[in-house]
Amino acid sequence: QVQLVESGGGLVQAGGSLRLSCAASGRYFSNYAMAWFRQAPGKEREFVAVISGSGRVTTTAGSVKGRFTISRDKNTVYLQMNSLKPEDTAVYYCASGNYGTDEGVYGDWGQGTQVTVSS
Repeated sequence: QVQLVESGGGLVQAGGSLRLSCAASGRYFSNYAMAWFRQAPGKEREFVAVISGSGRVTTTAGSVKGRFTISRDKNTVYLQMNSLKPEDTAVYYCASGNYGTDEGVYGDWGQGTQVTVSS
């Protein structure tokens, strides 16, 4: 079992930036892919980005490509979010598991952190 704790969410104006962090503990962190998903009010949870255990391979959703960057260091994974838009408003979740864009391949989830982008 792994514990994931997100931080870094908040309120930002459109065009601004935020960096989310997810601290992992409880098992050998580098064996697993780490991903970010988000869920906006009234919508299903959607994939944002994933990074492999080695950190050498990433996949980013088309809706955020060129604006969001996922990275990892030791036991923490980051999501750098630039040029934020109001439609990026959501609860952002960190997840750990196998590499993929489907939330079903992830067995461990954080509690989520709210990101609100004002227009």
